[in-house]
Amino acid sequence: MGVANSISFHTFAVQNNQRAYMKLATKLIHAGVEPDPSTGAIMTPIYQTSTYVQAAPGKNQGYEYARSQNPTRFALEKAMAAIENGRHGLVFSSGVAATDAVIKLLSPGDEVIAASDMYGGTYRLFTKVFAKYGIKFTYVNMQDASNILPYINANTKLIWLETPTNPLMNITDIEAVVALAKPHNILVCVDNTFASPYLQNPLDFGADIVMHSATKYLGGHSDVIQGCLVMNDDMLREQLYFIQKSCGAVPGPQDCFLVLRGIKTLHVRMQRHCENGEKVALFLRRHNKVGKVYWNGFEDHPGYAIAKKQMRGFGGMMSFELADNSLEAATKVLSSTKVFSLAESLGGVESLINHPASMTHASIPREERLKNGLSDSLIRLSVGIEDIDDLIEDLGQALG
Repeated sequence: MGVANSISFHTFAVQNNQRAYMKLATKLIHAGVEPDPSTGAIMTPIYQTSTYVQAAPGKNQGYEYARSQNPTRFALEKAMAAIENGRHGLVFSSGVAATDAVIKLLSPGDEVIAASDMYGGTYRLFTKVFAKYGIKFTYVNMQDASNILPYINANTKLIWLETPTNPLMNITDIEAVVALAKPHNILVCVDNTFASPYLQNPLDFGADIVMHSATKYLGGHSDVIQGCLVMNDDMLREQLYFIQKSCGAVPGPQDCFLVLRGIKTLHVRMQRHCENGEKVALFLRRHNKVGKVYWNGFEDHPGYAIAKKQMRGFGGMMSFELADNSLEAATKVLSSTKVFSLAESLGGVESLINHPASMTHASIPREERLKNGLSDSLIRLSVGIEDIDDLIEDLGQALG
C-alpha cells in the first residue's frame, strides 16, 4: 500500500470483510497486505518517515504526520483486525501501552472488575498508575463467571480478563462474562496473548475489545516490542484512535514490518507450539520429581471443557511445581536448563523458562500472589518449536 494509493479507514473495513471468507492459514498470510502499487513489492514497504508533503494546506494524500498515520502501521492494523475477525485494529508501542489506552476510556469514579490471576505488568499499571486517578479495581476469581455478579454496580464500566491466565493457566468462559456484562453496558476486554488469534477469537464470543502483547506469538521471534487492540464498534475505534494519536504510544514502521512478517507464519509456528506443548506437559506430569502441572489441555483441568469450547488447541504455555515444592529446588531447575533459556517474555520460536514470583509477577505483593495460588516455587514454560526430543532431554537433565 503506497502513499500515492492511500486507503481510507472505511475501505480498510470493506477489505477486511472481503477477506472474511478465507480460511485462517490463508488469512494470516494475506490479510492487510497488498502489493505496493508503485513497484509491485509483495511485502509492505517500511515507510520510515516522520511527515508527509502536502499539495496545499489541508490537501494531502491521506497522511499528515506519522504519529497519526503511517502506511506500514495501517497495513498491520488491517491484518490484526482480519485475523481476530474484527472490523478495526490499532497497534501500540507495547502491550502495556495498549492496555493503558483501554483504561484511558474511563473517568475518575469508574470501576473495573479484573481477573485475580493476571500478568504482573497489568496489575502494576492498574494499582500503581490508574488507581491514584480515582479508578477503582476489584480483583475476582473468574474461573466461575458468576463470581463477578456481586461486584457489578452502576459505576462498573469495564471487565478485564485473561484466558488462559498468566501464569496459572486458568480458563474464563468469555460468553458467560459477556452475558453478565451486556445488560449493564459494561465493556469486556480480553487479553488474548497466551492463546493468539490462531487458537481463540474473543470477539466471536461477544467481547468488545481484544488486546495482545504482539511481542509474543504474533511477532514470534523475540525481536520486537508491540501491542494491539481489535474491536468491532466504530465509535469505540474512534475513541481509542483519538487516545492513540493524542498520547503517542505508537510503534515505529520497522517494528510494524516485523510483526507483519511474524503473522505470516503464525499458523505453522502455533501448530508446533501446540504439538510440543502437549508432549512436554505429559512428560512433566509423569515425572516423579514434578508435583502439579498447570496446562489446560489435561481433561481433568477445571477449565478443560470451556477451553475446548472456545479454543482450537491448548498452546505451548504451562507452569509447574516440583514435588519438593521449595524455592531452592526450583532455582536449581531454573538454572540448569541448556535449551530452555531463563528469560522473561514468551511466544518466541525458542523455548523459555521463567520464575514468575521474581520476574514477570514480581510487582504483585507476595501475599496477593500466594492467595491466588502463585507460589514462590512456580516455574513457567514457554515451549518453543525446537525438536521435541531435545526439549524433553533438557528438562529431564535439569530435573535430574
